[in-house]
Parts: sequence; C-alpha cells; structure tokens
Amino acid sequence: MFKYEEIARQFLSEWFRPEETFALLACSPQASRTLQRIVRLTDLMKSNYLGWLAFENSRGANIYFSMNPLSSGAKKRTKSAVSAAKGLYLDLDLDGDHRLAALCQSNAVPSPSAVIHTSIGKHQVIWRVKGFTIPEQEVMLKGLAETFGGDHACTDCARVFRLPGFFHRKYSPAF
Repeated sequence: MFKYEEIARQFLSEWFRPEETFALLACSPQASRTLQRIVRLTDLMKSNYLGWLAFENSRGANIYFSMNPLSSGAKKRTKSAVSAAKGLYLDLDLDGDHRLAALCQSNAVPSPSAVIHTSIGKHQVIWRVKGFTIPEQEVMLKGLAETFGGDHACTDCARVFRLPGFFHRKYSPAF
C-alpha cells in the first residue's frame, strides 16, 4: 500500500466507526465526470476502494469523502440520507492562512480535530462533534463561516471534503 493510501485509511478509520456508511467521490474535471461509491468502513478496509481512488487520482481526479455518515442502505449522498451530524467544518480558501491563524488564536472555538491543507493558502478545518441535530449543525456551520470567513456554500450536512493523502489536482502542479 502506498503512503497516501495509508494516510487516507488511517484518517477514515479515525473519523468513522466500522459500521458507518459514507460516500467516496472521484471527480474528474477533464472528463466532466464524478464517480461516487457509498461504502461502509468495514467494506473499505476489506476491498480495494483506496486503490481505485489512487488510480483515479493519478488520472487527474480529485478525491473527496462525505463528512457525515449516511444511513445504512443509502444509495445517494443527499441531505435526507445523512444519519448524523459528526462534524463541524470550514472551507477557508480566500486568505486561508490568515483566517486559519485567527481561528486557531480565537477563544470562541475549540482547537480543530483536523486541518486539511488542500493547496497553498487553502484549508479545510474540521471539528468532531456529538449531540448536534442536522439543523443545529447547519446553523452552526453558517455561523462559523460568517465569523471566520469560510465559504458560505460549504454549510450543508451532505458536504464532501478532500480526503487526506491524495493529490489536489485542481492546480498545476498538484498539491
């Protein structure tokens, strides 16, 4: 297994419980296609999903995962398929380094559970949470985006984020 696949495997193993279902996406801008698979963590560990994602990433696809788990038996990544609010998140693209520094120095929020550096000066910030309903999560996401200058379009519960370990293929060279 390659290092980037191991990074992705470790991240997903820490984020999801074995029985949880989530989405994996390979978005290929050159071919204007998005491939999505809905998988349980245990199935991911048994099969070669990460190898498939690595292949797609090598061909120029960007790789994403759904932040929140989906209902067992879900066929699509829709708001109605989201089973629980597992995380709060911010997408910091515009002036990302400055906004991340301000967030990390703020007493208004706890330290992030993870920061995914998606490219130079751009970050996705994640907090693991418990006890939030989906409406509460979405209200909090809008508040975080407003307070810390995050992308307001990234405040829905069915949001996908870049999967750590894979190259960001939107720019050249890949990050």
